[in-house]
Amino acid sequence: MKQIIEVTGMHCGHCAAAVEKALAALPGVKKAKADHEQNRAVISTAAEVPAEAIKAAVEGAGFTCGKIEAKKGLFS
Repeated sequence: MKQIIEVTGMHCGHCAAAVEKALAALPGVKKAKADHEQNRAVISTAAEVPAEAIKAAVEGAGFTCGKIEAKKGLFS
């Protein structure tokens, strides 16, 4: 499963790396990738990670968490 997270406040690759590190540390997250140009992050998980945990991780890294969208299925 993938979850797409809107993240505002990222200005460079270092910002994206901070978001990736915070999200990757969450239980159940296999992979995290953030893009400061698109203002979003994508996490790959075995099961859905609670939105509260995602929001806390993003905000703990110093950024603002917006909408979180879960994508299920083979081609998500």
